[in-house]
Amino acid sequence: MINSNIITLIYIISSVLFILGMKRLNSPKTARSGNLISSLAMFIAILVTILDNSTLKISWIIIGLIIGSSIGISMAKLVKMTAMPQMVALFNGFGGLASALVSSQEFTRIFNIGNHTIYSVSTIIISIIVGTITFTGSIIAFLKLQELITTNPILIPLRNILNLFLLLITISIGILILITGNHLLIYYLIALGLIVGILIVIPIGGADMPVVIALLNSYSGIAAAFAGFALNNTILIICGSLVGASGLILTNIMTKAMNRSMLNVITGGFGQQNININKDISKHSKPFKSIDTESTSILLKYSENIIIVPGYGLAVAQAQHSIKDLSDILESKGCNIKYAIHPVAGRMPGHMNVLLAEANIPYDQLYDLEQINDQFITADVVIVIGANDVTNPEARNNRNSPIYGMPILNVDKAKNIIVLKRSMSTGFSGIDNELFYQEKTSMLFGDAKKSLEAINKELKLD
Repeated sequence: MINSNIITLIYIISSVLFILGMKRLNSPKTARSGNLISSLAMFIAILVTILDNSTLKISWIIIGLIIGSSIGISMAKLVKMTAMPQMVALFNGFGGLASALVSSQEFTRIFNIGNHTIYSVSTIIISIIVGTITFTGSIIAFLKLQELITTNPILIPLRNILNLFLLLITISIGILILITGNHLLIYYLIALGLIVGILIVIPIGGADMPVVIALLNSYSGIAAAFAGFALNNTILIICGSLVGASGLILTNIMTKAMNRSMLNVITGGFGQQNININKDISKHSKPFKSIDTESTSILLKYSENIIIVPGYGLAVAQAQHSIKDLSDILESKGCNIKYAIHPVAGRMPGHMNVLLAEANIPYDQLYDLEQINDQFITADVVIVIGANDVTNPEARNNRNSPIYGMPILNVDKAKNIIVLKRSMSTGFSGIDNELFYQEKTSMLFGDAKKSLEAINKELKLD
């Protein structure tokens, strides 16, 4: 056993490292060191907790560390950038599950020794409810992102009333456990939490997945914090609170970026595909203008200010290195290159930043919506790669559109627009993009990586 004062001091050091690490995650320039600092903080916290508990079987801890580390390293190495949102969803889910399992075990332990209080049981109940909701909710988010189930909202009749009813029943069972001390009711609590998690997320469409991931991340932190209260573990309380608070702040930022309320997201229904949108280029009813790679390279060669708008299509095509090559070639010809990053581009917060950082694109070329929007009017060419919903002028022009009022990138203000897409299909929201049919927009069809490589080849010939 370690002296309690020393443990407290080490926990404080670990907490400070966590805060510093999360602070450094705020910028792509410092994110890598922030990850390392946070990892060190977690290692210190785990180590001192193990050393402070003489009843733990170290062999089981080591086995768990080996298995968990092996899975984590394998996922980090093997998971593609396009699947990063799915991996984050799974991390959120398993974080919530871990908190629920730890709290359930602590619940059994304190009832067996007769050392339960209202405080300890109530914190355990909250951790179990939030943790189980987080787990199944994250699994549904993963299945939607992976397109193993439909990305469209699954709208159950009277779903909001049903969800509210089940949530009230879950809370009522928790209160019954506190009043009666019937520990067998905990199984009903777990089951209902798992069901509520599923029902809350299935009506949410694919367009809202970035918000859902941020919210579930917050839930996992809240579950961990209450597990820390149940275990009387200071570092777990601090870590959980940090994750919970940062997740809520990020969720608030995301909802503002989409001009939607949190209640509107949770009640679901947005993101249903429009079945009248024809994906076949040859049979599409609206007139649009297409362009080839040779004409694109000529247009770019005689342009001075170029803005690139990355979206999920860039991640799908794994074209981040090709776009970096294009930027280098154009810069060598005297072009001014900037990247416009919308807060909800991709499938999770920061998806595009991470993708472009992987290709070593300079951080000072990345501009967020507020920084770049006034500069589109001076752009000679804007290259849009798969960013459907965040460039759709309907958000400004069509009061009947589901995305009306959502802040978008002012791509339509540029002199020329080139959109790289495989087809005329809609984005994750299922809404057709009127930008594609404007006179100054040209559609470059095909795989984005191959199209960019062809453009690069043309430019190198000059």
